[in-house]
Amino acid sequence: MSTAAAPADHVRTRVAIVGAGPAGLILSHLLADAGIASVVIDQRSREQIESTIRAGILEQGTVDLLTAIDPNTRVHTVGDRHDGIELRFGGEGHRIDFRDLVDRSVWLYPQHEVLKDMLALRLASGQDLRFGVTASRVEDAETDHPRVIATAADGTPLTIEADFVVGADGSRSVVRAAVTGTSKGGYFREYPFAWLGILCEAPPSADELIYSNSENGFALISQRSHDVQRMYLQCDPDADPNALSDEQIWADLQSRVPGTTLKEGPIFQRDVLRFRSFVAHELRHGRAALVGDAAHTVPPTGAKGMNLAIADVVVLAKALVALLDEDDVRLIDEYAETASRRIWKAQHFSWWMTSMLHLTPETSDFDRRRQLGELRSVVDSRAGRTYLAEAYTGWPTGA
Repeated sequence: MSTAAAPADHVRTRVAIVGAGPAGLILSHLLADAGIASVVIDQRSREQIESTIRAGILEQGTVDLLTAIDPNTRVHTVGDRHDGIELRFGGEGHRIDFRDLVDRSVWLYPQHEVLKDMLALRLASGQDLRFGVTASRVEDAETDHPRVIATAADGTPLTIEADFVVGADGSRSVVRAAVTGTSKGGYFREYPFAWLGILCEAPPSADELIYSNSENGFALISQRSHDVQRMYLQCDPDADPNALSDEQIWADLQSRVPGTTLKEGPIFQRDVLRFRSFVAHELRHGRAALVGDAAHTVPPTGAKGMNLAIADVVVLAKALVALLDEDDVRLIDEYAETASRRIWKAQHFSWWMTSMLHLTPETSDFDRRRQLGELRSVVDSRAGRTYLAEAYTGWPTGA
């Protein structure tokens, strides 16, 4: 008796991954290492994925994982290792020495570079990776064969049947509805300020990142490469990024980092980054789970976004291997609780760094002096500096 072939618009795989960001791509690699096939889809083109520029401070654990995946990773040749950051307040700089405090570091390596690396590796290994595919919903998440209902790049319907579905599809996740019951269900906080971010043609103004609390508002002096720099200044969430001239932006930035003379250059990109925190009410339901921005978002102050996504993936990959290869449900049943411990620690750290460094419209004279006292308590105490260094460089996986 012959078996009819599945229609061209129906795909069968073990794990369907929606989203080809760092979380989805790294998960596909970890699963492949364990012999578990997956299909990864993303509504964007490869060019769009690789050209979406986002921040890139990688924790020690993230770099260790990328190195294990590819010993020749460009993190160590193109990226820059940073062994500390500077807190600037009261017109003085105070270095937080990561190596001395916790013997760990972070690496400046933009997210789009991680994506270029992972896309090349996954495609070279034969990964079923489909661009321009738009997922509309997940069905039958309560069963052993959940399905992703999607539309292929050419407009034809596509159904992906799997043993498990993972939503790595960002803050506007489609998979989230199958996990939480709604696409918006979660714990949410919005902050009353944003960052005006610029990219400029200039050499670095400092060897390490400067987080500056000033009477004129917060500023972050960051980096991108030897000749392109990324800088941020606190602004209103509804600010027009094009309202200020280059000269006004440089004057404002300089006023917020007294003691450092910034190296100026032509500004070729501007954007306003709103500050929001979100954690989905549920991280897993039946045979569907969320990772990365689909599960949570954090303010950028603590440099946790991509690192937290990858930490989710490490936990979920182990759980999926146990479930699919050994029929052991213990780790998948514990996934939400295990991942949530780190998620909420990261939420707290991001909130703490944000509240300690930024002024709000309601900040009183008392609040301002208390904030400076908090900063002084951190930099004057080895225990305080150690907590900041430990959280910034990243906790062990599962912690």
